[in-house]
Amino acid sequence: MEDRQAPGQALVVGGSIAGLSCAHALIAAGWDVRVIEKSLSPPSSSPTGAGLSLDPQAREIVSSWLSDPTILHDTSLPLDIELLQLVDGKKDKQIVARDDNFNYRCFHWTDLHSLLYKALPPDTVLWDHHFLSLSISENKASVRIKVKIPHSTDEMKEFSGDLLIAADGSMSLIRRHFLPDHKLRYSGYSAWRGVYDFSEDISLDTIDSIRSAYPELGKCLYFDMVYGNHCVLFELINKRLNWIWYFDTPEPDIKGRSVTMKVNHKMIEKMHTDAERVWSSEMALLMRKTKEPFINVIYDSDPLPQLFWENVVLVGDAAHPTTPHCSRSTNMSVLDAEVLGLCLKKWGEGNLGMALQEYQSIRFPVISRQVLHSRHAGRLKQGLPLQDNTVFNPKEASKEEAAGILHKSLPFFYRAPVSMDQ
Repeated sequence: MEDRQAPGQALVVGGSIAGLSCAHALIAAGWDVRVIEKSLSPPSSSPTGAGLSLDPQAREIVSSWLSDPTILHDTSLPLDIELLQLVDGKKDKQIVARDDNFNYRCFHWTDLHSLLYKALPPDTVLWDHHFLSLSISENKASVRIKVKIPHSTDEMKEFSGDLLIAADGSMSLIRRHFLPDHKLRYSGYSAWRGVYDFSEDISLDTIDSIRSAYPELGKCLYFDMVYGNHCVLFELINKRLNWIWYFDTPEPDIKGRSVTMKVNHKMIEKMHTDAERVWSSEMALLMRKTKEPFINVIYDSDPLPQLFWENVVLVGDAAHPTTPHCSRSTNMSVLDAEVLGLCLKKWGEGNLGMALQEYQSIRFPVISRQVLHSRHAGRLKQGLPLQDNTVFNPKEASKEEAAGILHKSLPFFYRAPVSMDQ
């Protein structure tokens, strides 16, 4: 079906994992790609980036983009087990549900981003380029964007391409261009996050105590649940522990376009005090020893009415802002990129509309169900009222009800379609 002489020209706005994934997938499909990213340079460390996990299908796709697929294994740790437990009285723990065949692997955000970035051709990503606006040509054949380069001379530039890919996150400016009235939905809770580097812990008291309380660290994704709170814990490569504490709170007043909230010393000290009241002494100590914890405000979005307009398409969190409870954000972004690349390769630049329609037809049913399921799982774990006004009670839940909050209850958990034939 391909009918083009020169490669298609794609612009990707957003150089996070979703944007870099699209660059890989489109290059594999024979397109020329330019990624526009507002950060000054590739991140060598990330104070607001923490742990993430990839499912087997996403790992298979990412491996296909790397010259040495084994490096994906070497920069991650296994999550063979998913374990949910009820914490009662700060000491007693009751297993609510367990999956011994989880088969995910966990990464630090910066490590995965670095792998994807270094595997791209040089100069694919333009750093310190801030997207400002877009316009589609009258004949719908091309799209033009304006950008600003603030850290040089405030220079303004324009770029044009056959296709614009919006990978600019949950507060996407490109999505707002087409859906100005669309609002994100606040979940009712936010999350403290942190990565504890125990390579710097000379005494090792903290790591010894946490390993005693969580003996399967290094291969297990732990969920601790207390009324109105739940906490995630897993180990990362290079002697790091990733933790996330979800807590009920009114919607904060966040500034700008980031869901990461700035915190101060007073807020951190209150978090430490609250942790000693809510969690075990081992978990509270871990949180206290973690440098530079931060807050993510948890939003998602009802499924969008569509994923593309003419020659502009949404991917990643721009297409499907989601809560993090089913490890979907990164995994969905990788699948978005792969499906988009396959559709573009199948139809060719001359049939861009058909390619984008097929991308939407494949991805929309999957992401819609996964976003809503993740929302439901978060409310179960956080003890918030469900649609029927009931509240999940882990003490009284049957085995079937408890299994419903494991990752494997997610629609398309084992494999999502990448073509219309699946």
